[in-house]
Amino acid sequence: MSTVVYLNGQRVDYENAKISIEDRGFQFGDGLYEVVHVYNGRFFHLDRHLARLQKGAQEIYLDLDFGLDNLEKVCRVALRESGLKDASLYIQVTRGTAIRQHAFPHEVTCTWVVIVRESKGNPPDFYENGISCILVPDERWGRCNIKTVQLLANCIAKEKASRAGAYEAIFHRGGSVIEGSSSNVFIVKDNMMLTHPANKKILNGITRGIVLEIADQNNIEYSEEVFSIDDLLDADEVFLTGTTTEIMPVVKVDGKIIGDGIPGKLTKVMQEHYKKYIQTIDR
Repeated sequence: MSTVVYLNGQRVDYENAKISIEDRGFQFGDGLYEVVHVYNGRFFHLDRHLARLQKGAQEIYLDLDFGLDNLEKVCRVALRESGLKDASLYIQVTRGTAIRQHAFPHEVTCTWVVIVRESKGNPPDFYENGISCILVPDERWGRCNIKTVQLLANCIAKEKASRAGAYEAIFHRGGSVIEGSSSNVFIVKDNMMLTHPANKKILNGITRGIVLEIADQNNIEYSEEVFSIDDLLDADEVFLTGTTTEIMPVVKVDGKIIGDGIPGKLTKVMQEHYKKYIQTIDR
């Protein structure tokens, strides 16, 4: 079992996976990415991740010239060759290599990478006892719905959380809670789940969508609406969602205890539903 790398459709050794210094992903952040979880050798909605990649490409006028079907095939081959059961699959696509200029170049081909590596997951204690977060102002660009590789603001926020001894940084703008630096945010008040609408201010996470589907199937009330920092701090429960985050209970934000200071009942219910859902998916 090992890390497997495919560069532009060809398998290469990890140490030899190199791109040009004039690749637009390196120089401009002109690219997209996806991270797909693999449970027991099965993809968790590779189909939805590829669909989001394609939609993002359309938003930034990027022609996926290698073909989405070809990318899916490479992903499946790479996972098989890795021999891994619990893995993380990373996809990155950039506009390609061209002499540096801001305008999009013509007659260039995409640079695309697929990496499969072992996924060790988060410590079980995080899910059982909950984690802490901090609040940070949202200083990102205005198209957070596109999953680009332009992640410096997210990285700075995550570093601030790390230095504060917290798991995640939660962005806020104009007094409203947006999302985490690498997660979506849910609050629970009086057994009603709230999460920010899937507009340009957030990335519409795959796991976020699954949580809403699970809620629909189990008659759990929710609303996609904007909520405030005060709503967050006064919530009965808070949890995060994400591909590697899964469903993560939050018990403290900026030093303020959330609810009873332990993972809430509805959060635990959603965790159990999610675990069952994982066993049914191989797409």
